[in-house]
Amino acid sequence: MQEEIMRMLLEIRPEINFRGSSDFIEDGLLDSLDVISLVSKLEEKYGIEIDGMEIVPENFCGIKQIEKLVISHKA
Repeated sequence: MQEEIMRMLLEIRPEINFRGSSDFIEDGLLDSLDVISLVSKLEEKYGIEIDGMEIVPENFCGIKQIEKLVISHKA
């Protein structure tokens, strides 16, 4: 799942090296529009619905956090 999430991130921001970041939000790699685009891709790919209250920086600061969010909705 992490590789699929990375592919989605690179579709949104192909010029960014996400692997070199420990916090995508704090490092300025993703802005709010990027996060919304990612949420849309995640919902479509995994057949989940992410509540607006869950769209917070802590859930999108790294691959593991994004994966954890997706897994919590698949259960």
